Amino acid sequence: MTAPTPPQRINYAQTLDMGTKRVILFGVLLGLFLSALDQTIVATAMPRIAADLSGLNLYAWVTTAYLLTNTALVPIYGKLSDLYGRKPVLMIGIAIFLLGSALCGLSGEAFLGNLFGGGMMQLVVFRGLQGIGAAALGSVAFAIVADLFEPVDRPRYQGLFGAVFGLSSVIGPLLGGFLTDHLSWRWVFYVNLPLGLIALAFIASKMPRLASGLQAKVDWLGAFLIIVFAVPLLLALTWGADSTYAWTSPTLLGLFGLSAAALIAFLFVEARNESPILPLTLFRNPTFAWGAVARFLIGAGFLGAILFLSLYLVQVQGVSATKAGTATIPLTAGLIIGAIGSGQIASRIGRYKVLMLGGLIIAALGFYSLSTLTADSAYSGVILRMVLLGLGLGPTLPLYTTALQLSVKPWEIGVATSAGQFFQQMGSTIGTAVFGAVLTAGLTTNLATQFAAQAAAQQGTVATTLKTIGERIRSGEGSGGGQNRNATPPTPAQIRSDFAALRRNVTRAIETGDPAAIAAIQKDPNLPAEAKSRLTALPAGGVAAGVRAGFDQAYGAVAQAVNSGNPAQVAAAAANPQLPAPLRQRLTQIPPQALASAPARQQILAGIKQGLDAAAPAAAQQAQQQALDAALSGVNDGERIALASARAQKVAFADTIASIYRYSILVALLAFLATLMMPDLTMPTRQQGQRMAPAHVEM
Repeated sequence: MTAPTPPQRINYAQTLDMGTKRVILFGVLLGLFLSALDQTIVATAMPRIAADLSGLNLYAWVTTAYLLTNTALVPIYGKLSDLYGRKPVLMIGIAIFLLGSALCGLSGEAFLGNLFGGGMMQLVVFRGLQGIGAAALGSVAFAIVADLFEPVDRPRYQGLFGAVFGLSSVIGPLLGGFLTDHLSWRWVFYVNLPLGLIALAFIASKMPRLASGLQAKVDWLGAFLIIVFAVPLLLALTWGADSTYAWTSPTLLGLFGLSAAALIAFLFVEARNESPILPLTLFRNPTFAWGAVARFLIGAGFLGAILFLSLYLVQVQGVSATKAGTATIPLTAGLIIGAIGSGQIASRIGRYKVLMLGGLIIAALGFYSLSTLTADSAYSGVILRMVLLGLGLGPTLPLYTTALQLSVKPWEIGVATSAGQFFQQMGSTIGTAVFGAVLTAGLTTNLATQFAAQAAAQQGTVATTLKTIGERIRSGEGSGGGQNRNATPPTPAQIRSDFAALRRNVTRAIETGDPAAIAAIQKDPNLPAEAKSRLTALPAGGVAAGVRAGFDQAYGAVAQAVNSGNPAQVAAAAANPQLPAPLRQRLTQIPPQALASAPARQQILAGIKQGLDAAAPAAAQQAQQQALDAALSGVNDGERIALASARAQKVAFADTIASIYRYSILVALLAFLATLMMPDLTMPTRQQGQRMAPAHVEM
């Protein structure tokens, strides 16, 4: 059923003066900036938060909780804003977001006791509350532009909203790191409070109600079903992508089944409701239907570009994990230029489709350029690729929203805008899961291949070890796709420096038995446990001192045997392999009668002592050199293995991520085809001189 014909609606684009519009726009942009900033600023502080709240097992849930509530509620807020006006829904969203921010900052404080469990569980719950508020900011803000401005002006202002997301990706990591290092991680959340209150003040004092004029009941059953559809689906995709559960596990299959059942029920209910949360009649609108498909695909490509480009920068270019966000500044710059520039051009020429298609062509070229990345690509070349991709994706942020808003009735702007946002966010989640699965499978195969290639270029123990690692990875026993992808791998220079330090410690330990060197060896991750046990069991003073001590011990045993006067004991002492061969032969040749005479025994022992003293230095030097050569040979092999392993991992990551961007080219081309099917609507020209009386504006 279609919605009833609404009463006369106020045209706020003509009623409000430009000064008031700008004040309202500032407040809305500030609120949207808080929502976008929160997704990047928290990530930088998460290691410190997890350490302070002792909740590493809930690390991922801090982000997941926010994502679940944010995505699931976007279409609901859009419909509510159509029914009750943008202003009350936006203010409620900001208030909930600020309450969640304050509680997030207080997580783990003593006065909260065991509310919702320990400190990390409290943070997860409060992040979910933040997401409930942020959903209103993300869905209603874009609809407000359609209320405040004529169609011809909307693209340039939608471009500002798109630029806010790009700007937050730059400021977030920098601000999050600064607040965490110099104040406390709690200020990552507290910083939202003053900015949010300023936004509330502007909106409360200057923004009218922005009502669509639609009068209908809220479709609470539809709202419930869309949550039951979205939350299990997002959970299943998130858990499958991060390998919490196997894709075929009963847990994930159950969640997918529940989501599918909720979707079927949702479609059944919405088709029979006079005021549905998401009117199915919108899908008869080719601009909305094809635009939803395109935005779903763009969501997958957009987030994939960000995530996997950051992974490439960390694993291949060697950028630290904490700086990976700021390292994508060139991409962000391209996004901002593309978003604002396309909005300005669209407002001038009165058309948007040609700009959307052009942007997708540039995005496809950007993905193609990224698909040519290798392990040896210059960083300057990566920057150019990032800028190109940003310029292509930038126009997709404002122009699809503009096209969608032009194609629906004024009282459907809120629900249509939020639905488009919902499809884009779902595309991001599903795309992340699919590309994550491609990454895991491709990385395992490429790692095994690269280790085999490195083994073929080596010899001896090094080749055998590398081949074994590759075979273990291929069989699933080694660390293929499950390795720590957020850790910055060591560079060849760092590996050589570490092994140079290890050689110095091994040399000092063998030559002098230096306790500090032995302690350093025990902590060194580059030596296997067996080698560590041998080196840390060295005698005090080193190998040479141990040999000399062994000679002294051997002389003591010989002296005891000779002084006993018993030929059998002397024969047993002569069998000691630690004694030099000439000395052992001499002991076997001592006549029994000589052992019976004390002076003769003393003379024999003096000769033996003299022989041992003469042989000890050479034996000690020889033993020390043999031990040192063997140890350093093992260290050298270890260095070659580490360098070859680092190279194999670097090449495997580069090849795998390049293959993901080849899939992204297909995603961009499919989005291009979907956009091609959209009607090329012409934006109406600005109407002037038709202002309504201020008395009609509801605040």
